[in-house]
Amino acid sequence: MAEPATAEEVAEAMYKLVAEVQGKKKLKPGDLTKAANEMFGDRMDRKTGKEAIRLLIESGRCVYTYFGGSFIELPHVEGAANK
Repeated sequence: MAEPATAEEVAEAMYKLVAEVQGKKKLKPGDLTKAANEMFGDRMDRKTGKEAIRLLIESGRCVYTYFGGSFIELPHVEGAANK
């Protein structure tokens, strides 16, 4: 059996997914966990998925937004409308 996936590995995969769909689709935490589970299969458990999301939020790489539900997105850039 393969080594279990670390929370850091899962967080990196989740970050890439969020960055890929930014502006096109909003992802819920469950969407990210499900996608990561499909990527890592038996190497990832539910606890690792939650830990990965926590790492993304605490590091500031992603933020929670609340618009009719909880979503995880990249942080918005201040003054982005002026660019």
